[in-house]
Amino acid sequence: MVNCCGLVSDRNVPVPLKSISVELQVKDHVASVSSSLQYVNEEERPLEAVFVFPLPADAAVCHFSAKIGEQEIVAEVQDKQSARDQYDDAVSSGQQAFLLEESDASSDVFKLSVGCLSPGQTAIISIVYVIELSVQADHALRFCLPAVLNPRYSPAASAASVPEVSSACVIPYTLSLSVDVRSSDRISRLESSCPLDPLVFLDPDHTHATVNLSAGHRFDKDVELFLYYENTHQPTAVVEAGAATAQPGCLMGDPVLMISLYPEFPADMMSSLASQGEFFFVVDRSGSMGRRMHHGKDAQIRIESARDTLLLLLKSLPMGCYFNIYGFGSRFESFFPQSVVYSEDTMEEALKRVKNMRADMGGTRILQPLKHIYSQPCYPDHPRQLFIFTDGEVCNTKEVLDLVKSQAYCHRCFSFGIGEGASTALITGMAREGSGHAQFITGTDRMQPKVMQSLRFALQPAVDNISVDWTVPEGVTVDMLSLPINTLFQGQRALIYAQLKGQSSGKTEGAVTVKYRLKDQPVTNQLQFTLKPTEDTGLTIHRLVARSVIRSLELEGRARGADVEAVRSRIVELSVQAGVSSVHTAFIGVNKHSKQTVKGPLLQRRVPIWDMCQGPLRMSKCLAIKAGRKRKLAAPPMEFRSLMSCARGSASADDLPNWAAPLTDLGSLMSEPEPQMDPLLRLVSLQKASGCWELNAALAAVFGKAEDEVTNHRPAQVDGSVWATVLALIWLYSCRSGDQVEWQFVAVKATSWIRSQKPDGLSQCVCDGNVLLACQVTEGMLGI
Repeated sequence: MVNCCGLVSDRNVPVPLKSISVELQVKDHVASVSSSLQYVNEEERPLEAVFVFPLPADAAVCHFSAKIGEQEIVAEVQDKQSARDQYDDAVSSGQQAFLLEESDASSDVFKLSVGCLSPGQTAIISIVYVIELSVQADHALRFCLPAVLNPRYSPAASAASVPEVSSACVIPYTLSLSVDVRSSDRISRLESSCPLDPLVFLDPDHTHATVNLSAGHRFDKDVELFLYYENTHQPTAVVEAGAATAQPGCLMGDPVLMISLYPEFPADMMSSLASQGEFFFVVDRSGSMGRRMHHGKDAQIRIESARDTLLLLLKSLPMGCYFNIYGFGSRFESFFPQSVVYSEDTMEEALKRVKNMRADMGGTRILQPLKHIYSQPCYPDHPRQLFIFTDGEVCNTKEVLDLVKSQAYCHRCFSFGIGEGASTALITGMAREGSGHAQFITGTDRMQPKVMQSLRFALQPAVDNISVDWTVPEGVTVDMLSLPINTLFQGQRALIYAQLKGQSSGKTEGAVTVKYRLKDQPVTNQLQFTLKPTEDTGLTIHRLVARSVIRSLELEGRARGADVEAVRSRIVELSVQAGVSSVHTAFIGVNKHSKQTVKGPLLQRRVPIWDMCQGPLRMSKCLAIKAGRKRKLAAPPMEFRSLMSCARGSASADDLPNWAAPLTDLGSLMSEPEPQMDPLLRLVSLQKASGCWELNAALAAVFGKAEDEVTNHRPAQVDGSVWATVLALIWLYSCRSGDQVEWQFVAVKATSWIRSQKPDGLSQCVCDGNVLLACQVTEGMLGI
């Protein structure tokens, strides 16, 4: 009997990864993450372990080492092919070797190969990376340690593939996590999705604190940390000294500067909403969307949550705008040939089709629907806004991002990663290149509040016309290294990087002036910074700068007409100089000091986690015996692989034999009775496009009343629609006030409609409505 706890041999031998220890050091808005992975070869023969794991897409991996007994091997960055050749040569000759490389297809996937572990031998692998911490809607800084990397779908035409890791029922290794926070601002609190020990402050100013993950964590879900500072909107400028061993004039030898810009949006300014726009809602309908949102009780199916969210979005759109809805998988389809004017008729037609949306379209090909959307002309005075929903399971991430970037000046892109394991490279990348906003729906998060928040971003004014001006003494110049920032929305923060070149014989300070426009109002911030920073700062910012420049060069290299080899050479040079990872380099370490070579046939073990959807077929695919330099993984028969891929949403039904066709719809295989609709969604579903409700039995049922009772309480001076709409508003503000972010636009449309009717006796109407529904809501609260 095989244990469902990761991949094991036919003799039920456990995988060699035993523990993961993580140290997180936070400095203001950036962090350094040090991870130690302990391997033990419990088999009777030498072993090669392959561990595939996710890292944040914008992370800069800057250290990789291995300790075997008392011997430590520190890896160095080399050209990727050279590193692979060196690794294969070392393993084939019986030397211990370690290789860490980034996936060619997606920047948030890394593969660690541990070669030639002798029987009974322990190896401790250390990986260090630095990262910018993202800002959440409540101003918290978020750090996520991913536990899951879901299977990715590779289009048939793509030669690239992204390794598979998926969620577990029992995790065969343990996790420990310690956090150290230092900030120029006071630390307010630190929260987590997982149990933490109490936060300990180490100074009276509350600018230095530590905390640990509570013992016993199973690592069966992402570990999320949320850090809150007191003065979140205060802009900062931090200078970091260059490396003493590097030559002045190069990136690592000169000081670099990081500016944090997190504009504050006045409440009165944000209350105004645009009434125009062209909205595209692009929904993943691949088989993977038939999975549950999380592993908890009563977890909703992903496509069901997407349908509920589309209901809210369609009811919240302003009259007169344009919209369309796309579903995509191995193919794509749109509700309308082109975007249509939002009206009662088009809204109702769209809602009927939304109800029939299923996770039944095979694999995940997001590129073609995006090309189709971008090929359509824009409507004047209706800014184009894309809302993309996916669990992020694609392999051609970089090709998708290049396409979004090419359209950056004619649209904004809001992206949503659904479920644990969504690709951070894809989700954050689309939002970044499309000047939009990214959201992740993980754990027990509900999709609707986050999506409606992004809709507010799309309808609200944004920061634009951002400029940066420098004042530095003679002899000092400033090179901007960040890509230009076009737009910032409420809740978004920008980190701007620059390199300080040259020396000043006199002054030791400079200044930077950051200007921007918010709804036609100019805003200016001037920040002072030192030209003589303290040395020995760990080079965290330098490495993030290098990673930013490398990402820009990768985009440049994929542009049409680019000198690919010249760009590749520049990437490799900077990656080696800065000691950070890139798509063209890898970390390689070989134990050349060991006096004893490892002899005997070499086993290969992959160390992902058991996939409940794939079962034993996955095991036969990933077990292999390696002899010499030839490493070929055994695989199940093609028809079985195709069948399982299609069941996971990773292949088209065209790939299957005829006998398997009835099994291609994962949604039908997992069909369950339709759940009872939430009363809030029932109420919203009854609203008309204009914003009003009609007085009928369905609306009365939401209030828990009979239609006759509601009708008999109607004041004589108002008609049925005004009475119904006032009751709906009273119910929302009284019974669902905690969910206001979800129905805020529904209410805005309702109050606007009521004002347009200019009804008599509105005060009496509100009073009678309160009596009927046993509420206490005022006209002022309702906004009428």
